[in-house]
Amino acid sequence: MQAEIIAAGSEMLTPHRQDTNSLYLTAQLNDLGVEVAFKTIVGDNLDHLIGAARTAFSRADIIIFSGGLGPTEDDLTREAVAATLNLPIQRDPIILTALYKRFAARQMVMPPNNAKQADVIEGATILANPVGSAPGQLLDTVVDGYRKIIILLPGPPRELKALFEEVVKPILTTTLPTRHIAHRILRMPLIPESQVDARTSPIYREYTDIQTTILAGHGEIQLHFTSSKTTLIEAQARVDELTSRIETEMQDAIFSSQGESLEEVVLLMLEMRHLTLAAAESCTGGLLAQRLTAIPNSSRSFVGGAVVYTPEMKTRFADVPSEMIEAHGTVSPEVARALAEGIRNRTGAALGISITGIAGPTPGTGPDAEKPIGRIYIGLADDRETKVNELNLMGDRDMIRWWASQHALEMVRQSLL
Repeated sequence: MQAEIIAAGSEMLTPHRQDTNSLYLTAQLNDLGVEVAFKTIVGDNLDHLIGAARTAFSRADIIIFSGGLGPTEDDLTREAVAATLNLPIQRDPIILTALYKRFAARQMVMPPNNAKQADVIEGATILANPVGSAPGQLLDTVVDGYRKIIILLPGPPRELKALFEEVVKPILTTTLPTRHIAHRILRMPLIPESQVDARTSPIYREYTDIQTTILAGHGEIQLHFTSSKTTLIEAQARVDELTSRIETEMQDAIFSSQGESLEEVVLLMLEMRHLTLAAAESCTGGLLAQRLTAIPNSSRSFVGGAVVYTPEMKTRFADVPSEMIEAHGTVSPEVARALAEGIRNRTGAALGISITGIAGPTPGTGPDAEKPIGRIYIGLADDRETKVNELNLMGDRDMIRWWASQHALEMVRQSLL
């Protein structure tokens, strides 16, 4: 079965508010074996809501509305659904009494417009709200000959989550056919999306019962595989079969087959080999260290390092000779090499990694004046040798810094393979 989530609220069509309810609902529906095929955000406009409802009823089996069940004039979800289904709305006396009691318990007089929250679409099952005043509604009906499950939920996340978990999910569990969704993610760093697709599409196109999604960004490519079957074992076996074939094709280009981040994998590889890592960072300003230390227990393998932003700090904390900096500039393979070796020696780590470069937006100065923005050098030192990679990265300052840290992590991973 396929679902559509419709979030009602003009505030979510501004840059100031986001629809987070749909993320929660998607996870909950996936747990029930339901695929979310569409998500829609609609402003507080009756005609627009009716249009969105009509479209959703024509293409989805389960339609969940969030928001628009409050007491104000712009809360129009009940009215839109009723109009789309050509059903009347009736004011429920039991809900109305409960609303009066709710306000009386707080020693408040209920405003007249709150009575609107007792309006129920004819034939709907009332879903008691355990933490709020607006009840939800559920209609299990037929539209144009097809069964539709239509659910109206309040917009506040605290109310929506409580109502879904305590009331809606048990109903759907007993109502829907048994389906299970299996999901796997393969992650590959620093490889073009077109290259990944060219090599993997002949494989994944054979699996018509698996949904494949390719995502690119933050210096990596992700392949998402999703399968829905009557049993989780069957769905997982199908996804694992495809994943195994992709792994055979891409081999060491894949750093994770269970969704782990690159920094998690690097730390795991270091720990398995009983090795430690230290970092000397210039243009990334500690970003590499931040990514590593964001992982719990990273101190088992990452001992620390230094942000050596100025020439003086490179000399003081990583023993880079000042005459080397004067001769070659801070952005140079010579300095990258000296930084990696210096931080390794200073900390006693098995591996020393260094990053130096020009992240922009202004060019370098002195000996680095002729070097372009995006020129990065990464050094990696162990007890046998020191390697230095030269990069010419594109993008703004934040992008260059992130990509530099990604290249540094991948350089460590490749050295440990």
